[in-house]
Amino acid sequence: MATSELPPRSDARLVTLAAAGDREAFAAIYHRYHRPVYRFARMMTGSAGIAEDVTQEVFVALMRDLTRYEPLRARLSTYLYGVARNVTRSRLRRERRFVGFDAVGSRVPEPSTDTDVVGELSDAQNLDRLRQVIRALPSRYREVVILCELNGLPYADAAAAIGRPVGTVRSRLHRARRLIAERLHAGAQGHAEGSIRKVARCLA
Repeated sequence: MATSELPPRSDARLVTLAAAGDREAFAAIYHRYHRPVYRFARMMTGSAGIAEDVTQEVFVALMRDLTRYEPLRARLSTYLYGVARNVTRSRLRRERRFVGFDAVGSRVPEPSTDTDVVGELSDAQNLDRLRQVIRALPSRYREVVILCELNGLPYADAAAAIGRPVGTVRSRLHRARRLIAERLHAGAQGHAEGSIRKVARCLA
């Protein structure tokens, strides 16, 4: 059987091999997860440059801590999101400001919930505005939207990534959806933009 036809190895197996010094195994982990990690950091920071730095730091941290990662305690994806969350918050604290939200080329996938927000998320005409609204959310709401709605994590995995109970993820996501809907459907454009600017100032 050709190498290209071999089934993908499990995360746990790749981690074991990488911890033993197998560079190809670590490269496979990077290839599998660097885009989700980058996407999370990009949406959290609004900067491609910072997202690239965060992604690099996450995988450097993983390489350093491979022998301490315990597959039975958390999925590798959950572990990486948790590291990305910590690195992103640390980076933004060092910056002491939020950078401008530059355009993201990739399409935002539809969330799995049956709410009015679904239509907005899937409407390309409102995509730029939606990005700005998400970007303006307080970080505790923004991260659960990115993890659950945009990256499709189950509530349990998102809870593990942010170190909070599942109930907290549910309540924050519910509140985040309401905030997004309110700002997307604001009666006047000026009022909506003012609300976004106000939240951004609070986060700065």
